Amino acid sequence: MLGFDRLSPNGGDLTGISKRIRETVLRQHTQSMTHHECELCQQPGGEVLWQDERCRVVRVGGLDGEAFPGFCRVIWRDHVREMSDLSAADQRHVFNLVLATEIALRKTVRPDKINLASFGNMVPHVHWHVIPRWRDDSHFPGAIWAAAQRSATPRERVANAVIQAAVAQALSEIQNGG
Repeated sequence: MLGFDRLSPNGGDLTGISKRIRETVLRQHTQSMTHHECELCQQPGGEVLWQDERCRVVRVGGLDGEAFPGFCRVIWRDHVREMSDLSAADQRHVFNLVLATEIALRKTVRPDKINLASFGNMVPHVHWHVIPRWRDDSHFPGAIWAAAQRSATPRERVANAVIQAAVAQALSEIQNGG
C-alpha cells in the first residue's frame, strides 16, 4: 500500500499533520490518480485466482498471506471508489464474488471465522478483503491491521488451484440459484 510519504507533494512525511488535512490529501490523491500511478492498475494485487472483464479475485501474498493463509481480495478492475457508484448489476456481481470467495475459503482452508472488509482509502478501486481467521491467529479477535496479540500459529498453505476451483464452483452455484 502507499505510504503517506509518497502522497506529499514535496516527498515529505504527512504522518505528523492533522487527520483532516491528511484525509483531504488522500482523497485528492486517489481522485486524481492516473492508471500509471495506481498500484492496482499496474499490478494484480496478488496471485490471480479468478478474473473476468470487470474484476478479479487475488490471493494475498507476503506476511499477510503467511499469517492468514487464503487471504483474498476481490478487486474491481476500473477506477470506481464506492460500491454505490456501480450499477445494480455490477454491485450484484461484486457481492456474488465476495460470497463465492468466502464459501471457497470456508471449504478449503476451514477457518473459524471469515472477516470481510472494504476500505479503498489508498487506491481508487472498489475492493473487498476476504480474510480467513482462526481463534489462535496472531491478531484474533482484533482486526488483522491491529497490533498482534500473540505469535502466529503456522498453518498449511492450500494450493491456489484448490481455492481457484472452489471459487469457480461457488460462483457457478450462486449464479445458477443453487
